[in-house]
Amino acid sequence: MTRSTPTIPGFDHRMVQVADDVRLNVAVGGSGPAVVLLHGFPQTHLMWRHVAAALSTDHTVVCPDLRGYGDSDKPAATTDDVYSKRTMGDDVVALAAALGHETFALVGHDRGALVAFRTAMDHPGTVTHLASLDVLPTLDMWDVMHGTSAAVGFHLYLMAQPPGLPEAMIASSADAFFGHFLDAWTASPDAIPADHRDAYLRASAAAVPSIVADYRASAGIDVVHDQADLDAGRRLQMPVTVVQQDWGSALGFDAAAIWGRWAPDLTHLTTRAGHFMAEEAPAEITSAIRDLLRR
Repeated sequence: MTRSTPTIPGFDHRMVQVADDVRLNVAVGGSGPAVVLLHGFPQTHLMWRHVAAALSTDHTVVCPDLRGYGDSDKPAATTDDVYSKRTMGDDVVALAAALGHETFALVGHDRGALVAFRTAMDHPGTVTHLASLDVLPTLDMWDVMHGTSAAVGFHLYLMAQPPGLPEAMIASSADAFFGHFLDAWTASPDAIPADHRDAYLRASAAAVPSIVADYRASAGIDVVHDQADLDAGRRLQMPVTVVQQDWGSALGFDAAAIWGRWAPDLTHLTTRAGHFMAEEAPAEITSAIRDLLRR
């Protein structure tokens, strides 16, 4: 029996060409000013189902699978920049333009938040508002990982290794690997229903090379791009909201101060929800996004 993949009820699902060799799978719903929601690891656009439905009452909500994830195309990482956050951000801008939106608000979670950060840095005239859920910018992420506390990010170091070994190790036990994060990072296991968890695991197992390439880029070219912006004094020009677990107190860094050097117009919030906060606390996240859009 073929297992069906859940969808966001009431949303239109389509494939949209964003580059010569890449189409993104996207769910679109609602009407009004555009808000683009970018998913994290190890998930797909389905993680936004609650937030997307709430925002669609007065916004056009665009929920793509990132390149390399879900049902979007997965080009081979033949060069360092195929899965750079700059390239993935260009996908997002092209997607919005193809749907008729020259400007949009942008919200990202986890890996999607890193794409959102780079998109907002590279396209300040296009991204009107930015929300980031539960990450630091790539450059800062590596800076705060040290000592035994870095064990929580073991996957970052595994997938930073040269091609071959990480892909083989993960593919050989994909459900155990990806399932570990779905289980360990949530404070409310019931927030991810069994059919959605299964969909995340199936999508991730089918995308091991591209997921590893995405992470590998964050140990290389993405750091180069962040450092160049920091050295040049470039900052986020739009209102920014960051929602995070209290990782700073747990790992010994000031998350609000780190974000503050990138975002002059910053609201920094902490949540008691787990990492998958859009599913665990959708009303809280929707409220934070709506507050951002009023700024």
